[in-house]
Amino acid sequence: MDRTDAKLLRMIQRDSHRGMQALGEAVGLSASACHRRIKTMEKAGIIEGYRAMLSASALGFSLIFFVEVSLSTQSEAALRQFEEAVRNAPEILECHLMAGTADYVLRIVARDADDFERVHRKVLSSLPNVTRLQSNMIIRTVKTDPGLPI
Repeated sequence: MDRTDAKLLRMIQRDSHRGMQALGEAVGLSASACHRRIKTMEKAGIIEGYRAMLSASALGFSLIFFVEVSLSTQSEAALRQFEEAVRNAPEILECHLMAGTADYVLRIVARDADDFERVHRKVLSSLPNVTRLQSNMIIRTVKTDPGLPI
């Protein structure tokens, strides 16, 4: 990966809808050369995909929580069971295996307090091998940047 690739990646992270012509002009390449470089980075796994970033609040999800989860055991089977259940819960946006006091940290969305109670009671409390849940509500998001510092 060279400087031109890095510049392309920075631009795509900010706006993946820019056309090849505009990208090429910004980095001093033809649209076809730009397209080849991007396809090469996609095939290499550097670019994993393209997604729209949606506004949780505009879609009615006014509450976001980070939930720390402790499991009864760290066995491979227990981790697999837990992770499979998490993958099937649409309210759980992220799940991270941790080193520290909690085994996992989850990012959860809810429409309101009643919805979070439902998620807590029906989804989180029924996850396999869970012994402790510690919920932390986000008051205000200061920074969200899904891009990497390239």
